[in-house]
Order: sequence, then C-alpha cells, then structure tokens
Amino acid sequence: MSTTRNSGVIIGRIGLYAFLITAAAFFMIPLVIVFLTSLKDGVEARTGSIFDLPQSPDLDSYVIAWTSACIGRDCNGISGRFWNSITLTVLASGLSLLFASLNGFALAMWNLRRANLILAMLLIGAFVPYQVMIYPLVRMFAIGGFHQTLAAIVTVHVLFGLPILTLIFRNFYVGLPPELIKAARVDGAGFFQTWRLIILPLSLNIFIVAGILSVTGVWNDYLLGLIFAGANWQPMTVSVASLAATNATGVPDHAVNMSATLLTALPPLLLYLFSGKYFVRGVTAGAVKG
Repeated sequence: MSTTRNSGVIIGRIGLYAFLITAAAFFMIPLVIVFLTSLKDGVEARTGSIFDLPQSPDLDSYVIAWTSACIGRDCNGISGRFWNSITLTVLASGLSLLFASLNGFALAMWNLRRANLILAMLLIGAFVPYQVMIYPLVRMFAIGGFHQTLAAIVTVHVLFGLPILTLIFRNFYVGLPPELIKAARVDGAGFFQTWRLIILPLSLNIFIVAGILSVTGVWNDYLLGLIFAGANWQPMTVSVASLAATNATGVPDHAVNMSATLLTALPPLLLYLFSGKYFVRGVTAGAVKG
C-alpha cells in the first residue's frame, strides 16, 4: 500500500513540474523572441525567422536604442525617458503607499465612524474603468493650468492606485492586535504619532507587497502617460511606442525596436526577480486577509 501511495505521489509531482515548466516556457516565448531579435543585425531581423538564432550576435542595437534612436524629431534614444520613468515611479508610488497606509490605518484601527461605508465608497473607484474618467480629469487639469505636467501624471497615478492599495493596507492592519492602539492612546499618542512609531515599523512586509504592485503598475502604464505626462515627462513606455519605425533608408529596424522594448521591460522584471520572495512573505503575512 505504501509503495502504491509513494508511486502516486511521485507521478503527481512529475505531472506538476511538467505543467509548471510548460507554462513557464509558454510565457517565456515572447521574451525569447524579443531577446533573439535584439541581437541580430537589421537584415537578419527582417528576413529571417523570429526563432532563428543570431548569426553574429552583438549589442549594437542596445547602444542605438539607448543613445541615438529617433523618437519623433528627438534622436537621443530612450535614455532621457528612463529618468522620466524613474522620477514618475518614485513620486507616484511613494505618495500612493504613504496615503494608502494612512487610509488603511484609519479605516482598520482608529474607530472611524462609518469606516466600512467609506471603504466601500473608496473601492467603487477601483471597479470603474479609468478610461471613463480620463476626459473629466483632462478638463479639470486644463482648467487648473497643470495639464500634461509632472504634477498631473503623478496625481492621476495616485488617484487610480489608492483604492486597491488602501484595501491591501486595511486588510493587513485589521490583523494587528488592537491593544497596541489602545496602549498608545492611553499614553497620549495621536493619530500620526501612533502610525509613525507603532504601525509603520510593523508594516515592512505589506509595504513590499503594495510597493511591487504600485511600481509595476506605474512603470508599465502607457495610456495615462500618453495623455497626462506631456512631451517633457513622457515615460519609457510612451517613447517605445513612438520610436521611429524606419531608419534613413525607410526600412524598419526591428533589432533596435526590440532592444528598446527589452530595456523598458527590464526594471520591473528585475524587481520581481529580486523581490519575489519578499512579495510572497508579505502576502502570507496578511495582505489578502478579509
């Protein structure tokens, strides 16, 4: 009986690993195609199969994409937009995490009247397609005089990211001992002092979870960056989409385009690779508790 049971476990484990490897290989196909194409020269990228290995692989297309590829009339590559994306992501994600943590703490542990109603109203924004709100926001920002500025695109990302991030923080804080807050209040601590001295040091794991979600969402965004960022603060995603598809001879340079695409996708990819275990740790610590 034990032999049969062990055989069933082994077969099940082999099947599980086979499924996981197959699924990983399937989702890796686009990345492999992009990487192989980026190592080819222009002629090879245009005429060969997308699955062919590069005959003479080099990194010239990465240098061109970074330093001299044309985006409209600007032929300085995507390097400038990289720093735009860095600035935008740091500001938008930082403010989103700050406000979401404060909101989650207030809704979970501060005995706020009608906290559940406020949370429900806030979450309505998470289920309304943001495309519906784009035109009203454009009109509001235009009237306010800061449409297509850094302030506009940061504000939009904070507004659209706040509902879900608030829910994540609120669900985490619900699981903390309420005696901590009672003791702080007895000692005379106010709302912000309690959050800074007690809640914040306990929130590292949930900040990692929410931070990964926020950074990935902001960095990978295209539509909001296209509409609200303006020419001076275009993120990398908008620049890659606008990258000149032809060179001086009018022939598409697929290698340069794929190199720019891979450079744009690299930061969130590295983020997941190096922080994946912390993401899982944060989730299991209570990020998805109801």
